[in-house]
Amino acid sequence: MRRTKTTADFFLGGRDVGPWISAFAYGTTYFSAVIFIGYAGKLGWGFGISTLWIAIGNAVVGSWLAWKVLARRTRMMTTKLGAMTMPEFLEARYQCKGLKIASAVLIFIFLIPYCGSVFTGLGFLFENVLHIDYQLSLIVMIVLTGIYLVMGGYFAVALTDFIQGLIMLAGVFLMVGNVFSQPEVGGFGGLLPKLAAIDPSLSKMIPDNWLPLAGLVFMTSVGVWGMPQMVQKYYAIKNEKVIHTATIVATLFAIIIAGAAYGVGSTVHLFYHEVPTDAAGNPAYNVLIPQLLERTMPEYLLIVILLLVLSASMSTLSSLVLVSSSALTIDLIQGVFCPHMDKKHSITVLRLFCALFIICSIVVAIFKLDFIIKLMSLSWGTISGAFLAPYIYGLFWKGTTKAGAWAGMIAGVLVSVVGSQLFPSESLSPLVSSVAMVIPLVVVPLVSLCTRKFDAEHIQMVFGSVEQAEALAAAAKTEA
Repeated sequence: MRRTKTTADFFLGGRDVGPWISAFAYGTTYFSAVIFIGYAGKLGWGFGISTLWIAIGNAVVGSWLAWKVLARRTRMMTTKLGAMTMPEFLEARYQCKGLKIASAVLIFIFLIPYCGSVFTGLGFLFENVLHIDYQLSLIVMIVLTGIYLVMGGYFAVALTDFIQGLIMLAGVFLMVGNVFSQPEVGGFGGLLPKLAAIDPSLSKMIPDNWLPLAGLVFMTSVGVWGMPQMVQKYYAIKNEKVIHTATIVATLFAIIIAGAAYGVGSTVHLFYHEVPTDAAGNPAYNVLIPQLLERTMPEYLLIVILLLVLSASMSTLSSLVLVSSSALTIDLIQGVFCPHMDKKHSITVLRLFCALFIICSIVVAIFKLDFIIKLMSLSWGTISGAFLAPYIYGLFWKGTTKAGAWAGMIAGVLVSVVGSQLFPSESLSPLVSSVAMVIPLVVVPLVSLCTRKFDAEHIQMVFGSVEQAEALAAAAKTEA
């Protein structure tokens, strides 16, 4: 809190974050309780060992390629444009305040339910494994997350992410070692033969029903390229020199965490003959991993695993809350309605909105309103579909127009929302989200080619210093 004096300090850590903390902040935001409690067990039950493709995609595309392609250009261009958020970048790049307002509203509508879903998953875990009251566990989490986030902003988030990332790494090694040492699994060499004995398709790296899995890989690996809470990590890095180290660390972190989660998830058929059911008799996939860990682990190891899941979720929550609160404070209140607000008041308002958004997320988690639950399922595909194409084309293609950016954003939102209504099946939702990301990548250039271009002065202002810096870097590399 002592080093957080301005809005840029609070939201981006003063753009002074080093490689290891940046990489861990990226990785811990990427993976939350959802992967350990929901995804790993359910997908392991449906796809077996082939779920590891998700881990590979998350590491190679979602981490390594994302950092290689986006980090340097994003850091340079947002600094040049004076943009701290995704809505501010879109406004400056496309000279359109309407894009800023629309994107801020989208972030507000769809990221708060996402926060609520993470709180719900954590509360479920505490209730079913530690037998702590659901609402009491939510109160504990709101206090823990709220204190360091509201006081210290992004730097506090990034620093705690680093510590939480270390806990996650220790936890997954203990989890994998313990689960795979169980007689039901028989070590790493025993997994595939035992899965094949239950169902040969579970031991195949390319499953028979590969299309839904491909949708999951694409959604979770490419989707992060357009998620504001992930892109924010590029804005905050100290300088270009840290990118190489951060890229390696973020990739290794992703392959370890995702590989461990989906690796353990692939074993669930060896511990269960059928999926447990809830009180209504419906399959309860979200209890597969918690009950598996409770059955196989001694209490002292189980506590470490709970810390692992808590760490993963708190880091994701803090990033989501920070980005969501900035959508109203920086992009709407300060950016539109009160542009002359002084630094002291803007920090106070940002802290107040962080606290408010945490409370809203808790309300979502407690009451589990039907329309909120639907928004949760829509959030990933809609946010990525809206921002992915305008953001990437805005970074790299001078020919992208304001109309093209609008068309891409609208197309992504419409495909996600309408597609989820036309294809409500849960197994098809990753494919719908993937299509919502791909369609705007086609729409933006098509519309841009047919609509009014920006003048040369604006293009030079946006791209000029970036191109000069890249030319100098290339020349230095050639000389070396």
